[in-house]
Amino acid sequence: MPARPLGPVRLRPDNFTPPSRTPWGGTNIVTRIKAGLELDCASTCVGESWEVSVDPQFPSVCVLPEGEVLLAELLVEHSGWMLGDRERARFGSSTPLLVKLLDAAESLSIQVHPADDYEGLAAGESGKPECWVVIGAEKGAGLYLGLRPEATPESFKAAIDGGQDLSKLLNFVTVEPGDIFVIEPGTVHAVGAGVTLVEPQLCLPGKSGKTYRFWDWDRRYDAAGQRSPDGLPRTLHVADSLAVTRFDGLRGDEFVRSTRPLAQSLSSAPLLHQRIAELSGMVVERLQGRGAYTWRLPGRLVAVVIAEGEVIATDTSERFRAGESFVLPAGLDRLTLLVRQHAVLIATWMMGANELVEVP
Repeated sequence: MPARPLGPVRLRPDNFTPPSRTPWGGTNIVTRIKAGLELDCASTCVGESWEVSVDPQFPSVCVLPEGEVLLAELLVEHSGWMLGDRERARFGSSTPLLVKLLDAAESLSIQVHPADDYEGLAAGESGKPECWVVIGAEKGAGLYLGLRPEATPESFKAAIDGGQDLSKLLNFVTVEPGDIFVIEPGTVHAVGAGVTLVEPQLCLPGKSGKTYRFWDWDRRYDAAGQRSPDGLPRTLHVADSLAVTRFDGLRGDEFVRSTRPLAQSLSSAPLLHQRIAELSGMVVERLQGRGAYTWRLPGRLVAVVIAEGEVIATDTSERFRAGESFVLPAGLDRLTLLVRQHAVLIATWMMGANELVEVP
């Protein structure tokens, strides 16, 4: 049994999905975000890195003094300390938190996520509400996000049946690093080419979040995930996509504004800690700048991704660099950090129903 962690729990930084799963993937995760970690990678093309995960498909591995252990196993062995009594009462000895890095060299498929109660979900599937925190964007790059005013179920189906460009029925939003979006179930969306982001998500423990693809730009791929005119198209889920899409909600610019949470504006302070989004009980925070900071923790498991820069946990003298991630046990009351090189940390945790959130 691994000993109870007394401080931050480092996660292995190479939890990459294979290129065949993410044929749209770019090289920024390996060559830019994690460049200082000197990873031994078979390929620099990585679309997703599952930074904090208990999903059995791509589970996170904790790096402890006594060796490596799955994060899921550590949560079971020390559930009270790692998760806290309130979260353990809701989710058992696990967590719904899933945090990824995502890098799109090509646009992702146009897709939609169902709610947890969608009757079409299989036994091992759940919904997947998520947030996007943009950490890199080429000039003019953006997101396909929500419906234009003229979009209807009929126009969607006609476009798909006729081989037309489905993206013309969606809003396109150009982005810059620091932009934040909340993607509720039923929102049609796609990450556009040239965008890199941190993606906090929620998936019911023991299940995998489901994505339904409307359209994949008429692309074909070989078995290795390479574009090929002789390859096969990716599987689409048109009927389920139409069934879960919110056609009765806001449209156009009004909808896009509704997806952008009201975060505090960045100030001239050397170090800023702000809550940047809430979604389905998940809280997303950003710590940005440089300097010494004592972080009062929420009594929940906290997942942290270092998007850039470097931090030192002064209580344990552990150093974390850009591209690394760690979790903080719920039993920790506070954490003192020395934030260096203008670091950007994205932290995610759960709050209970009807619970007021106090941000230090």
